[in-house]
Order: sequence, then structure tokens, then C-alpha cells
Amino acid sequence: MSTLFDLAGEVAVVVGGTGVLGGALAEGLASAGARVAVLGRNGERGEARVAAIRAAGGQAVFCHADASDRASLEKALEGVVSAFGEPGVLVNAAGGNDPKVTVTDTHAIEQIDCADWNAAFDLNLVGGALLPSQVFGPGMCRRGRGSIINIASVSAHLPLSRVVAYSAAKAAVLNLTQFLSREWAPKGVRVNSITPGFFPAEQNRSLLFLPDGSPSPRTQAIWGHTPMKRFGEAHELIGACVFLASHAASSFVTGSDLRVDGGFLSQTI
Repeated sequence: MSTLFDLAGEVAVVVGGTGVLGGALAEGLASAGARVAVLGRNGERGEARVAAIRAAGGQAVFCHADASDRASLEKALEGVVSAFGEPGVLVNAAGGNDPKVTVTDTHAIEQIDCADWNAAFDLNLVGGALLPSQVFGPGMCRRGRGSIINIASVSAHLPLSRVVAYSAAKAAVLNLTQFLSREWAPKGVRVNSITPGFFPAEQNRSLLFLPDGSPSPRTQAIWGHTPMKRFGEAHELIGACVFLASHAASSFVTGSDLRVDGGFLSQTI
């Protein structure tokens, strides 16, 4: 492997590593040589991901953590340090949409409860970027070197139909990424984001495909707006993540957003 993308000696933490995209990123970082801590709430999925990494020859541990709870993250940090040492890479991959803050034909935006809206921000902004950065970032600043990678969304750039709170929270993630990059650049810590396009997961597959396996009207609309005319696959995010994690490859990159969207944000009409 080129030394530009060799993460040997790095300790990487993937918050939300029990999910589909976060799990793929955890495996990708491990394949590049990093020792990886998979953080999440689902122990069964976390241990399964760790087992897959170890079976491929990598090093990994699972640490239970609720990304929206500081004490939980602080305890996870202790576990990471005990297992591998101080982390130098943090990937914030926790987040998701909630039907209670989705606008539909029968659920208008004025009907969204503020408590549900705040919960969406707690999940996608506070737990999805702020709190993990507050817990894991200061150690990187003290050591003068580190990389934080936030996972944004195409809906942060162009608010998509229905997912109003998710879009707003992910837009805030982009803003926070730039703020942290400015604050921590003098301390040697780079903060960037990755904007994935559409990567189907099991929970939204029924919205994207009809029972016979053909694309739903929403999928046809997405593909019609994506020059590559397809969805992304989780492994296609790995290269971007390894690039931003590697100090050798991206030492002068901070405050940037790297789009992996099949051209979605480049398409107009």
C-alpha cells in the first residue's frame, strides 16, 4: 500500500460503527492498517463488525456508547485508550431520520412537535458531531495531531422533500465542521466532512423498491437526479474516509466537504 494511505500506527474511533455505513468505514480504516474502535449502542452488531475486521486480519474492539450522552462517550474513550492508546482519528457516523419529523401529505411541517425536532438535532448534530468531537478532540489537540471526519448528507446542501429536520441538522453539521476546523487547525487537528449521496439501507429499502424489486417512483426520481443513474454502495465511501484520515495524504485539507454522491449535487435539469 502507498504510504500516502497507510494508517499503520493510527488509532481510529468510529462512532456509529454499528450501522451500515459506519461499519463499512470501520472495516476500511482497519484494512488500511488502523486499530479501530467500533462505538455504538447495539452490542450484537458491534461485536459482529469487530469479528469481521479481525477475520480479515485487522485489529478492532467494540465499545458500547450512546453518541448523545457525554458520560457514555467518556467511558468509551477510556476503553479505547486501554485497548489501543490515544485515538488520532474520529469518524462521526451516528445519525438517522425519524418519521415523526418527516413531512408527508398527512403530516405538515406545522404539525411537527418541537420535542421531536430537538430529538432529531440531538441525534444528528449533537450526537452526530458535537459531543464526540468534544470528548475525543481535546486529546488530539494536546498531542498536536488528529483528524475528525463528520458524515453529512446531500440533504445538507439541497433540502430534500420530506426529511426536513434531518436536512436542517445535517446542514448544521457542515457549519460545525467548518467552525471546528478553524478552531483546531492551529493545534494540528483537521476537521472535514464527507457528503454521501444515496446509499440504501434495510430500513428504507421498502421506500425505494417495489415488492417485485423494481425501483419505486422515489428511486426513479433519485436516479433521474444522479448522473451515474444508481445508488452508492457502502464500500465506495472508504477511499474518501481513508484519504481524510491519512495525515500523509491530506495534511493540508481541513474545513472541506468531500462529496461521494454519483454527481447528485452537480445535476440541475
